[in-house]
Amino acid sequence: MNHLCNLAILLQKARIMNKEFFTILCFLLYIHNGYTQPKQKLIAADYKKLMAATDTLKIYANAIVNGEGEVERFRADSIFIRRFVQALKTKYSFDYCFDSLKTLSILYPEDSSFRIFSWQVSKDFETHRQHAAIQMNTRNGQLQLFPLFDVSDFTAHPQDSVRDVHHWIGAIYYQIIQKTFQHKKYYTLIGYDENNARSTKKWIEVLHFNDQGKPLFGGAFFSFAQDSSPQSTAYRFSMEYKKDGRARLRYDKEMDMIIYDHLLSESNEPDKLYTLVPDGDYEGFKWINGQWMHINKVFTFSLKDGEAPIPKPFPEKHLKEYHP
Repeated sequence: MNHLCNLAILLQKARIMNKEFFTILCFLLYIHNGYTQPKQKLIAADYKKLMAATDTLKIYANAIVNGEGEVERFRADSIFIRRFVQALKTKYSFDYCFDSLKTLSILYPEDSSFRIFSWQVSKDFETHRQHAAIQMNTRNGQLQLFPLFDVSDFTAHPQDSVRDVHHWIGAIYYQIIQKTFQHKKYYTLIGYDENNARSTKKWIEVLHFNDQGKPLFGGAFFSFAQDSSPQSTAYRFSMEYKKDGRARLRYDKEMDMIIYDHLLSESNEPDKLYTLVPDGDYEGFKWINGQWMHINKVFTFSLKDGEAPIPKPFPEKHLKEYHP
């Protein structure tokens, strides 16, 4: 699926050609390069229809982020959602990447069993609303879509509950990590939330599916049992920090760990989360026996000035207007 998306990106850059010819070339290359596996049955007519729909969707997707006022942004968001769902109803739309919608994050797990779209619309510098939806990769090509409803503004203690799609803690996701425990798959999502004018949040959220195939978020996945002062197990993890603090949180594939900046209050007021900034140390989580086990200090050796390890930057493949 990722190879197909990379091909689509290259083809989009060549749209100076005649549109009909470009459409035919896209689909021929789609077939020629071996991407039409048995489960990928998007026909040429529907591929062409989705390309045309995407051209319109790009206009509204851009207005969601760059609209001059909140009325324009929210109107664009409303129209975009309706038209996007209509496009997704195209049979086997899962095979279409929608990679030119640059204001959306689109993530696939390793098994390509689903994909998750996420984006945000902002009222002002203080108020942001996240949207997301999970599209399942169905055998018959029919749309199975789970819209997620952000209730962050109405949730006092988000770290202590399993949540369904109607009680989602909003975030724009930029990484997904697939893990297995006792033959069950778990998909860890890493995302961020603009939060407010003073601070930014980042989240680690574990997505799994119940016996009926319905998505659930959270569970007793974040253990601090190995800490010198153990905390209660958390159902999801968040870090909040100063708006321009540039704190990092991402999965490092080589280390097979989630690594994030250790935060320190620049004004010696740790309860005021908007004062927290990175101090040069790193904490992390390691997947052990079905839990993300907290590692208090990832790098235990001493470093000289300027030698602190820097995680690889997030390759903004699907999400250029936002920065995690």
